[in-house]
Amino acid sequence: VQLQASGGGLVQPGGSLRLSCVSSGGSRFPLSIMAWNRQVSGKQRELVAEISTDGKPKYADYANGRFTISRDNARNEVYLQMDRLEPEDTAVYFCEAQELVQPYHNWWGEGTLVTVSS
Repeated sequence: VQLQASGGGLVQPGGSLRLSCVSSGGSRFPLSIMAWNRQVSGKQRELVAEISTDGKPKYADYANGRFTISRDNARNEVYLQMDRLEPEDTAVYFCEAQELVQPYHNWWGEGTLVTVSS
């Protein structure tokens, strides 16, 4: 399975970005929890948000109320709408797929860089 993330870029504080991730997993995509994680240089990767197979979202505390995760199982895509961005949100954002069927693989895509700066 390949995960291709896009949508990163430079945005001013208070601005918005929408990240997209398309999966090549085909019929396995609807059977996977999808997540967005982020990593700041020199720090551990952390969970931003995840969405269950039936569309239930979970958010890190800092993302709650500002970020929205969604998925389109027909398109094999997951999205992260990020609003009211802050400089502390600057990081590389990674898409992750957690398969709920055997062999229960976790797949990661290459990240997309988000820079929040004036």
